[in-house]
Amino acid sequence: MSKKSVTETIQEHRSIRKFTSTPIEDDILQDLFTSAQWAPSSHNVQAYSIIVVKRPTSKQKLAECCGGQRWVKECPVFLVFCADFYRLEMTTEMHGTSFEIDEAENLVVGTVDTALAAQNVFLTAKSYGLGGVMIGGVRNHPGQVADLLNLPELTIPIMGMCLGYPDQHPWQKPRLPQETVVHYESYHTGRLKKHLQDYEQISADYYTRRTQGRKTIGWTKQMAEYLSEPRREELSYFIKNQGIQIK
Repeated sequence: MSKKSVTETIQEHRSIRKFTSTPIEDDILQDLFTSAQWAPSSHNVQAYSIIVVKRPTSKQKLAECCGGQRWVKECPVFLVFCADFYRLEMTTEMHGTSFEIDEAENLVVGTVDTALAAQNVFLTAKSYGLGGVMIGGVRNHPGQVADLLNLPELTIPIMGMCLGYPDQHPWQKPRLPQETVVHYESYHTGRLKKHLQDYEQISADYYTRRTQGRKTIGWTKQMAEYLSEPRREELSYFIKNQGIQIK
């Protein structure tokens, strides 16, 4: 199977939530995981693990944990990416050193490592003609996910990923104007609000057309509503129960 160019693979991104029944070949999955392991890692700590879920009953339970997202149970393969400090604690036990995990820095490193590995998997999957969608819903009920997947202590589910051969070709969501995210030499605020106002109109038009008028607000309004209340308090409680205190 021929692979797409790197640029094409990255820039044609769209989330896929509907899949054919075609299974993903084992050799392709192995290649995805090899790509994951070659993601950058701070100090080479490699603070992540990947749980591969194919069993329908398990995917059904995970779909429920993720807020009833049906594509979690319908995709051929569901991956759960975890920040993994259990393995790192084992290294300190092997060599009789202390395990200083109670720092925000460690949680950031584990989360970044996990996200970079996940993105490598996603890009490699798309190069094979696969599609998928990232699932933040695994953080809705992290304790339930941990129990279902038999995660050891100090292991935190960060994101899920549905994978399969696409059975849809949805529109691409317009992204922010590049001027709002790329700044040369220093951060420039002068025209930021104007660009955001323009983007509100562009994104509102996109949602209005895609949903046939069922959703008409744009990105800035959506973000204002999204950020107006705390989210996933259960995750904070779960992290503390894992023995990680954020300092």
